[in-house]
Amino acid sequence: MTATSIVHWRPIRRGQSTHRSQILAAKSEAPPNTGDLRVVDDVEDAFRSGSDAGLRQAFDAHGSLVYTLCRRAYPQAASDLTQDVFMSAWRARDQFDPSRGPLAAWLVGITKNKIIDAHRRAGRQVELAPDSAAIGGIGVSSLGIEAMANRMLITEALNSLSPRPRKVLELAYFEDLTHEQISDRTSVPLGTVKSDIRRGLARLRRFLEDQDA
Repeated sequence: MTATSIVHWRPIRRGQSTHRSQILAAKSEAPPNTGDLRVVDDVEDAFRSGSDAGLRQAFDAHGSLVYTLCRRAYPQAASDLTQDVFMSAWRARDQFDPSRGPLAAWLVGITKNKIIDAHRRAGRQVELAPDSAAIGGIGVSSLGIEAMANRMLITEALNSLSPRPRKVLELAYFEDLTHEQISDRTSVPLGTVKSDIRRGLARLRRFLEDQDA
């Protein structure tokens, strides 16, 4: 892939999510293990290098996320919007600051703006009120696009965890189990359950903070 040729992406399935505010408001009991929360991963490092290989790696890692959001929010031009997102991100790559959040979240912030612009070009009014018409109607709610993007980012963050902490976090927030109940169901020691939840929440917060910066 070169900076002028981005083609062939396919959607991926997304699962359940929880509320963004709930994750951002959750307090850690202790500082997260920095080994679990690398500030810059290999894909981000390659992307920031400015090489064509870096663009390819970024697309391979996050193209499906961007395409799926575009397909759900503006299906009639999902492929074109996906290409536009990556070309805009590539041109603005110097503005990406990995200390403020992962590349996936930064790309989703760009994607939301591209989707809103596309609706406006099509003559749809983009409302800020939460009771705006559903996507695809005469009006479009920017908060609806935001909520959709947040759900997908939460799933992306969960998928970045190893199986045990991902399962622990899902039991805590999707099934509303207590730490003790999770420990009993999974046979994972209580202290490990608490650590998994603490580190998992730290990762989820990192995906949800400063998307639009």
